[in-house]
Parts: sequence; C-alpha cells; structure tokens
Amino acid sequence: MAADTSAPLGALPPLLRDEPGVTRALTEPQARLAIVEVARPISIAALASLSNRRPLVVACPTGAMAGQMYDDLCQYLGADAVAHFPAWETLPFERVSPAVETMGQRLEVLWRIGDSERCPKVIVAGVRALLQKLGPGTIDVEPIVIRPNSIVDPDQLAAQLVEFGYRREELVEHRGEFARRGAIVDVYPSTADAPIRIDLWGDEVDRLTVFGVNDQRSIGDLDQATIFPARELIQTDDVRDRANNLIATEPWGREQWERLAEGAQFEGMESWVPWLIDDELLITDILPDTAKVILIEPRRMRDRAADLLAEEDDLAKALASTWARDPSKEFPRLHAASDRLLADGSAFWTIDSTPESPNTPAVQASGWGPVGGDGSGLAARLADLIRQGYTVTVAADGAGSAARLHEILLDQGLDFPIARAGALAKPGGAIVVAPLHRGCTLPLAKLAVVAESDLTGRRRAHRKARPRRRQGTTTFEDLKTGNYVVHHQHGVGHYEGMVKRTIGGVERDYLLVGYKGGDKLYVPSDQIDTLRQYVGGEAPTLHRLGGSDFAKAKGKVKSAVREIAQELVVLYQTRVNAVGHAFGIDTPWQREMEDAFPFVETPDQRTAIDDIKSDMERPFPMDRLVCGDVGFGKTEIAVRAAFKAIQEGKQVAVLAPTTLLVSQHGNTFADRFAGYPIRVEVLSRFLTNAQAKKVLEGMRDGDVDCVIGTHRLLAADIRFKDLGLLVVDEEQRFGVQHKELIKRIKTNVDVLTLSATPIPRTLEMSLVGIRDLSLLQTPPADRQPILTYVGEYDERVAVEAIRRELLREGQVFWVHNRVRSIDTAAARLRQLVPEARIAVAHGQMDEGTLEQVVVDFWEGRYDVLVCTTIIESGIDMPTVNTLVVERADLLGLGQMHQLRGRVGRSGSRAYAYLFHPQDKVLTEEAYERLKTIGEATDLGSGFKIAMRDLEIRGAGNLLGQAQSGHIAAVGYDLYCQMVTEAVAEMKGEPIATRSEIKLDVPTDAFLPVDYVSKEGLRLEAYRRLADVTSHEQVNDIRTEWEDRYGPLPGPAEALLMVGRLRAECHRLGVVDMQITEQQARLAPIDLKLSASTRLKRLSKGAIHKEDLRQLVVPIPRGHDAATFLVGFLQELLPVEAPAST
Repeated sequence: MAADTSAPLGALPPLLRDEPGVTRALTEPQARLAIVEVARPISIAALASLSNRRPLVVACPTGAMAGQMYDDLCQYLGADAVAHFPAWETLPFERVSPAVETMGQRLEVLWRIGDSERCPKVIVAGVRALLQKLGPGTIDVEPIVIRPNSIVDPDQLAAQLVEFGYRREELVEHRGEFARRGAIVDVYPSTADAPIRIDLWGDEVDRLTVFGVNDQRSIGDLDQATIFPARELIQTDDVRDRANNLIATEPWGREQWERLAEGAQFEGMESWVPWLIDDELLITDILPDTAKVILIEPRRMRDRAADLLAEEDDLAKALASTWARDPSKEFPRLHAASDRLLADGSAFWTIDSTPESPNTPAVQASGWGPVGGDGSGLAARLADLIRQGYTVTVAADGAGSAARLHEILLDQGLDFPIARAGALAKPGGAIVVAPLHRGCTLPLAKLAVVAESDLTGRRRAHRKARPRRRQGTTTFEDLKTGNYVVHHQHGVGHYEGMVKRTIGGVERDYLLVGYKGGDKLYVPSDQIDTLRQYVGGEAPTLHRLGGSDFAKAKGKVKSAVREIAQELVVLYQTRVNAVGHAFGIDTPWQREMEDAFPFVETPDQRTAIDDIKSDMERPFPMDRLVCGDVGFGKTEIAVRAAFKAIQEGKQVAVLAPTTLLVSQHGNTFADRFAGYPIRVEVLSRFLTNAQAKKVLEGMRDGDVDCVIGTHRLLAADIRFKDLGLLVVDEEQRFGVQHKELIKRIKTNVDVLTLSATPIPRTLEMSLVGIRDLSLLQTPPADRQPILTYVGEYDERVAVEAIRRELLREGQVFWVHNRVRSIDTAAARLRQLVPEARIAVAHGQMDEGTLEQVVVDFWEGRYDVLVCTTIIESGIDMPTVNTLVVERADLLGLGQMHQLRGRVGRSGSRAYAYLFHPQDKVLTEEAYERLKTIGEATDLGSGFKIAMRDLEIRGAGNLLGQAQSGHIAAVGYDLYCQMVTEAVAEMKGEPIATRSEIKLDVPTDAFLPVDYVSKEGLRLEAYRRLADVTSHEQVNDIRTEWEDRYGPLPGPAEALLMVGRLRAECHRLGVVDMQITEQQARLAPIDLKLSASTRLKRLSKGAIHKEDLRQLVVPIPRGHDAATFLVGFLQELLPVEAPAST
C-alpha cells in the first residue's frame, strides 16, 4: 500500500544549480523570484534539492493550483518527499464533516512535521488550508501502528478507534469504519487506499492483510499499517470542559455543546472547532526552525484570503438570526486573518510571474505553446535543442503512450529511447513515464521537459478508481423484517425475520414468513432460493398458505407472458439471424488510444469494455445497454467502441438528445481521436445549412468516420456509406417515434445504448436477456455522495446555498421549469443575492443565444444559471456543485436523479436542494418519488432508482399495453423469471429448471449469531450455500468465512458438510434424499455392475432398488450423517478423471 517513492524525473532539478534565479534565492533569506507558471514545479524541486531547508512550505492561492503543484513535484522529488496539506471541502458553520480522507491526510502531515526523520522535503497547501486554525489536540496525535507478531489488545484497539472517530459497522466499506468479529478486526484507515484486516491469535497479530471492499476477502499481506484518526476534533478532557462552559455562555447551541461535553461523535462536529480553541495555531506556527515558506503570487493570495474572511463573516451574520444569536457579536472564525501568514515577509521566498523590478532575479523559462498540425514544428524545435547540447526529456502519461510518442518522434527523424528514471541527466533526448501537467524549457540550464499534454493538447487529470462498494448481487440485499416476499409455491407473504428452531432434536435457522389469516411458514435456510423479494406495487395483498389464489394469479400471468414472449422472440431472432459485421481483435493503435485515457478505469468499466468488444467480434449485431450512474465513465466506453469500428473502415453514429450534449461529445471524441486519421463531425441545429450539407456529403461518401448528432440523424435524407456502430446516449430522452426510426437503422448494425436511469421497458428487456446489460457501479475515486435536502420551499435555505457555493468559487444550477415565469424567478434571485452574476437558459431561446449563455457559464462568467430541465442531459460542468430545484414534485424519478448527477463532478462536496411548495398536498406518487431520491444518495444508485421507478409506475407491457397488474400480482422478480422461461421455451432452448434437492440432514447445522451477527450477512451466506453445485464452491465459501469471521465453530462446519452433500447430489443427479438417524434413502440413482459390486463391499446392509432407482444406505452408529454420506458416495461412484488427450 506504500506510495511509489521513486522520482522518475529526480535527475533533472539538480541541473538548475547554475540558474542565477535559483542560486540568488539560496543566498537571500527573503528573495523575490520571477518564474513563469510552467517552470515553477521544477524550480521549487531544485530549491528543495539544493537548499538544506526542510520542509519547504509552498503556499498557493487556490486548492486547485496546490493539487497540480503536488502532482508535478511528486515526479521530480518522489511521492515520499512531498506532502499535500488539503483544506476542508466543507464551509464554516456547515453541519457536515469534511471527507475522512482529507482529515486523515491533514493529521498525517502534522504528525510528520513533528519529527525530522519523517518530515517531508516539501509541503504544498492552498491559502485556505494554511489559514485554517488547527483543532485542539491535533498536533499531539500519535497514530496506531500495527505490525505482524506485535501484541495488540483487541478491546483497547476498538476503544482507541472509537476515540479516533472511527464508526463501528458490521461491514467495512468506507474510510473511517471498523468492524470486529471475534479475533478479527477490520479497519479502513483514513489515509489508506484499501481496508486492512488484523487477525489475532490471543493478543498477538497473527496476520495483517489488505482486503477488497467488494468481496471482503484478503488480497495480500502487509508489513505494517499506520492508522490516523478519522476526525479532526479529538475529544480531549479540555474539549469536554469547554463545551460544558459553552452551554451557559452560548445557550443557542445547547444541543451541540451537550453532545460534545458527553464526548459523542457526530456528523458535522468539526464545524464547532472555532469555539473550542484559545490558541489560534496555524500550520506555519508549528514548523521546525529549518523550514522555509514559499509564497506563490502573494497578492493573489491576500485577495483570496480577504474574500474567505468576508464570506465567513457574511455567513455568520446570516446564521446569527436563524440561531437566535446577536448578529453584532462576533463569531469565532475558522480562518485566521491573512496578516498572520503574510505580515512577517522577512523570512519568505516569494514567486511571481513577472519581475517586480529590473533587479528581481528571474528563472528564464518558457512553455511550449499549442502544438499545431502533425507535430513536425515541435519535432524541429526539439532537434534544434539537441544540436545545442540540451537535455530533452519527454514525460509520457503511461507506458502505452511512451511507446506511441517514441514512434511519433521516430517518424519525424528523432530517436528518443524510453529511459529508466535516473538516466536523464546527460545531454540528448529520452522518454520517461512521468505524468506531468505542463513542461517547459530552461535555456540557462540547457534543459527541456515536454509533458504529453504539450504534444497532444490533452490536459491530464490524475484520478484513480476507488475500491468499489460491495454490490449485493443477491435478491436479499435489502431484505428487512417487514418486507414482502414471494414463495414460488405459496405466493406473497410477509417476511418476519430469521428464527432458530429445534425440530426433531435438530437445531437450525429458518426464515419465517407470515401469510393471510395469521398462517406461518418456516422456510429452512438451505431452501432460501424458494423465496424472492417482492418488487411490485406498494402494498400487495397477501395470499393464503396453501390456497389456490396464488396458483390462479400465476396462471393468468403465464398466459399474458406467453404473448409477450412471442413478440420478444421475434425481435431476438431477427437480431440473431441478421448478418452483422464481425470486427477483428484489438490493434496496437486501439491499445495506444486506450492507454492515453487520463484516468484509471474502474473495474466495472473494464468489464463493460471487454464485453462490448467480444459482442462486436461476433458475427451477429450487438445490442447492449450500459447502465451507469451520471459521471461514471459511459462516454469513454463509447469512445473505445467507436475507435474499434472506425479502424475497420466502418462509420459510427452517436445519437444524443440535446444540442449542448452533442457539442460536448463532439469535443470529447475529437479530443480522444486527436493524432489519428479520423474525421469527427457534429450534426446539430448549431450548424448553418451549408455546413450541414458538407457533413451530409461526407457521411454519404465515407469521408466522415464519426458523426455525432441529435435526432436530426434520424431524418429521411440521412445516408451512410457503411455504418457499423450506432451509439444512443441518454436513451431515456428519446420518444417512441424516435425509437421506431432508430429501429429502422439498426437491424444489421451494432447498437450500444447508454443511460443512467433507463426507462422501465428498456430495463425490463435487459433483465430478461433480450438485450445484454452492463452495469457501472464504481464511482470515480474522488466523487463524494451528493448531500440531498428534500423539503418545503424555504427562501433562506436557498439563498444560503447560493452564498456558500460562491464562497467555494463554485457555481449553481437553479431549476425553474416554466419558461413563462423564468425571467421573474431570475430577477427575484438578483434581488436576494445581489453579488451573484445570474444568467437564464431554456429550450425556447434561439440556438445562438442559448449556446452563448451556456458557454459563458461554463467559462465562469456567471455564478448562477437559472434554467429549465434542459441541463439534465449530460452537460459536464465540473465547477457546479449546488443544485436547487423549485418544483421537484413535478419531476419524474429518473429526471431528478439525472439533474442531481450534474453536480459534484470535480470531487468537491455537492448539494442538491429539492423543494416542493409549502401549502400543497403532494400526490402519493410524487411523495414516493421524493422519498426515493432522498434515500438513494449513494453514488451508483441510478440503477436502483430505475428499479424503484419500475415499481412505482409498473413496467407497462414490455412492448406496449399495460402489464403492471401482472407485476403487482406475482412480484417483479418472478415475473421476469417467467418471461425469461417463456422466451427460452419458444427459442427451443432447454429451460434450466432448478433441480430442487430435498435435503434434510439430522444435524445441528447453522451459522451461530456470535459467529456472524448480522442477519443480512447470514442470509447471504445461506443463499450462497443453497446455490452450490461443486466441492470447489464449498472450499471457496470455507476460505471466505475463515478469512472474514475466523475459525469455524462446530455448527458452521456441519453446515459446510451439508453443502458438500448438496454438491455430491448435483454431481450424481440425486434430487431426493431422506435421512433418518439409522439410514439414508437416495433417488434417482442407477448403478452399473461394477458399482453394484463395490456397494456390497462398502456396506453390507445397503440395498439398491433398481425398479425405484433408489439406494438405501444404513448410517453407522455415532457417525455424522453428512460426513459419512459424502465419503460413501465418493467411494461408491468416484469422480471420473478427465480423459487424457
């Protein structure tokens, strides 16, 4: 888990030792330097390498600049030598805690400063982070360090984790959580990339591993784990005393002070830090004497600091009235005045872009400027520099792009070898893998660094996939007591929980289901697969146990399902029998283009991409739905599929619902295909007639490889020379007529549909296997769940939301969905928030004006965009982090989810305020929709929301008329299964009937509550066991249980043995096994002559009844029935060895 400590460009900074600007700084304690932005990282790295100052604290005006500076310095100095001190992403007085990772990172930096051995060479921070006062006790924090074979008291460890602000959970999925199961402690440290598992033997650490969030299984061993607190307000005695005193002096905050005085941990507790400190410590106050602060653009820093404080005061005044506190009394501030940092200028080095006077030392440097054409101009410049004896280093983003850059430069007559880190200090050219934001030329040091973005024009964003949440692939993911379930024979019942019963002297877990008239059904845990969760109408009618009403309902649905199945099969057959194009396997170009993707693919993205490629390589057309939440990387998947199609001379059409989205996709595709001989064109109403005509001609004669357009692409005059792939984005926005037109195009063409919230019918077709389905459920690393507020319209809340966003240099979407009154709404906002720059956008504006407004907003010329739901379609605006919807009660579920997905795309905390009118009674359906959207704030919940929409609205008939009544009758899961079976039957495929093995073993086989305490996890474990068909699966379950819960107790061992018996039954085709204390009866079973002979030898009392195909085996006294039978059957009918070839 340790960061990569190597510095790929570490040999370059020392080459600046003769650069006059750098040498002057080393001799002057308050040097002012002029360095252009692109050369700052390498110059600061040189100062760090050549001076004996440690740490150098680099103060940047904004957090974004600090982030980029940190990325680049890691390449020059190594990740261990550089630390990033982030600011909280929350605002003063906000009742939300900052991200756990942010708080952990800050505490780690403070801890490292305290010891010269571990102190980093450079600390990078934005002005906001530097001015933020440190919480009480933060500088004295010592992390918990765990090593294998060390002694750890589990009770003490758990108590310390709670004190550190870790939440105890059943399952560890997010940073700042821990779980304890017997001798196993799982922790997700605040600064780690993956959770750790501490396996104790008594109080000694027997094993220390990293485990995966998704399957909760150990991945690899660790030598050491360091656990920093997950909260930045450490609950010391002093903090409790101060909180106690505040109850009397500041009664308006009584509720918070009492919780703090009791030592409680709660969300948003960090926002009260200013009240709990006396000595206003900043990070600069605790630096060692050897430290040096470098101020970058101090004037800009001072302005930013002034804005921060002014906004904080405004917020305090606004809140004073809501908190019933005297607004004239000053609130304690979270940030110190900028003078605290900037007053004593004597000891600082400062860096500006331009010299202050002729005597200001300057580091002579320049950037590369835009690269035009085929790059030959740049190649000529590089060749010229090498002739002059320069050291030229090309920094590639990845190994694939390094190889490609090598080829590009070779084509221009430059042979730059791909070098190892460290071999760069000699004159000449080399390529090294080191992702940089920008490169530069330094004439005096005879040094040139070229970043990949300087060559391609693509800006790099550094981001890694976060470990994905465990996805409950089970039907029981959310099964709670009180939910409705469907039993495949008895129908809809009420799940009443899991109970332990002793029947016939044998103890077992049962699922208790209540039916009409108070009847109860106990379902043994090994028959868990006979139950399904009910998804359908709101409150279904319960069936009678053993009654005929469920059988009738099922019969009715079955006949309706057959009709649907017929239509579906016709569709499916047409598709499978259509002659498509079988694309070839990936080319080297494909791999290069994919390597140039600036992010790390999430695991789901990888799977979806692989599935799509194998679909395209089949001879019949692809029809796949990619369902992924907003911002989870669907577009990249489409880009790769398009590139694959274009390489074989096929054309690609991308269909998007709005003009704005089309132009955005146009930029993305053109950007990703830059440097390849591919022509990308956009067809939308923003083109003039002459321009559109040229695009249409290009499509007809094959000059245009990829066209991106609105439904204009579906017009009758559109002709393609050779269309190979159709991509439909935001599929839920196209109406029925458009879909019919799409169908006309797509019989022989591969189709890829992208959607965050598919409409019920599409989802249904995917779930019953008519279309293939890929789910993207892993959020990008830095996205945070969106805080969603659902409630009555409150002007104060809305205005405060806008003010907060302005303070964070962000922007706001204000959705007012009536064009008639939209200008009035905007005027009202201008009165309420005069400092905000407000623009209006709606679909009835003419194209030119609309595009101009959106572009201006995108470029930051406005703060608030008052608009209709026009923004729901895929517009990517990273700086918009607040969304206000005035009449959320009038919007559909999918629409609300899409809108909410438009904010929080840059990793900042985002807010969505969904209002409904104060005095209006909501319809049941609107209430359900608002409730769902308020609850499903998890990242990746788009698919869940679509499923819920399907419940609230009913799917409608898959291909037309209303079918929702049928879904309500049998529940969605069973309905889907019936459609799938009917379809399979008509296709002539064998229906995979579940061979229900009746197993009743007289042994105490269950999972004890003290071994697996959470009911949901026990249900999941039983479900997996009920599904086993082989011994390998049982071994796998055993390994997982031992890893997650520790050594198996007796009843769990017995349960696994029953699982092995089930696997034997599957192997031999046995479906009925009755076991008593003395004997077992197995059927059906046929024995060959050799097996009959063996039977006599193995057991004298065993009888094989050939006519009944039944085997009766006596069980020896004192033997466990399951263990005996597994061994007996393996000897009687050994597993046949695979034939040797």
